[in-house]
Amino acid sequence: MDIIYLNDLRIETIIGIYDWEREVKQVVSLDLEMATDIAKAAVSDKIEDTLNYKAVAKRLISFVGESEFQLVETLAERITDIVLHEFKVPWLRLRLNKQGAIRGAGGVGVIIERGIKPDR
Repeated sequence: MDIIYLNDLRIETIIGIYDWEREVKQVVSLDLEMATDIAKAAVSDKIEDTLNYKAVAKRLISFVGESEFQLVETLAERITDIVLHEFKVPWLRLRLNKQGAIRGAGGVGVIIERGIKPDR
């Protein structure tokens, strides 16, 4: 199994349960590890033969930037649904960091894995 990763994708969004969080955008940071097979792309050297991480990033920037979820858990599940289904990724690990949510902490959030990890 090969992994294409995208680290520290920072996106401003409305997220949180408190009144003040519903009024101001906050930054969430995404780290994604996405299973794929890079063999064909390594031979052809063509973007069409691999997982286009720029397309993934653009889609998530748009989706997360327009979302207004209360919980990071909900946002994380929706992000994984998009990547798994729209980009045909069989497995992914997502780390969603809501920076500045707890005073004194670098961030809080969730790490989830979804899909089936391919053998190889």
